[in-house]
Amino acid sequence: MSENPERTEELKPGSEDGGLTPAASAEPAGPDLGIRHETFVISHYIAAPPHKAFQAFADTAIWRRWFKLPGSDASYGHDFRVGHGDRATSVFTSSDMPSESLRYQSRYIDIVPARRIVYTYEAVVDDVLRWASLATIEFDAAQDGTQLRWTEQVVFVKLSGDGSHDLPHLRGATRLRLNGLLSALD
Repeated sequence: MSENPERTEELKPGSEDGGLTPAASAEPAGPDLGIRHETFVISHYIAAPPHKAFQAFADTAIWRRWFKLPGSDASYGHDFRVGHGDRATSVFTSSDMPSESLRYQSRYIDIVPARRIVYTYEAVVDDVLRWASLATIEFDAAQDGTQLRWTEQVVFVKLSGDGSHDLPHLRGATRLRLNGLLSALD
């Protein structure tokens, strides 16, 4: 890696060090990129065994009862298999702002029935990537039910203003979604 803090390097095939060679990138490194990395964890008790809680993610009919984008004209696709994913679009309208086109696209990386789900997703607003995340959902048996643990590592690539509201917004939306999941299982 280069000592120049203004440049980043990526590895390219073809060097003596295991077939990889550093290649300079024209993009500067560091905080001036206007991105923010965050991690959050939400734990939720679900009064259903782990296999039932897992079904809320795996079964399309149940998933559609709790997974929703805000707005109207929504469309959804759900393909719960490793290497595949979900997609959703909608148009969000607020009384004091112009309408926004929302798009969600995910890809499942690891699925262990009734134990865990690992996936990535992108959130796009008006054709601009706002954030991308790696999410891990764990299902642990607990007191006649399931302790669900949602861990999300997110990079906000397009901040809203100074970015101070982005993480609370995402965390709050995730909590609302999990509340919807609880209702879907009742």
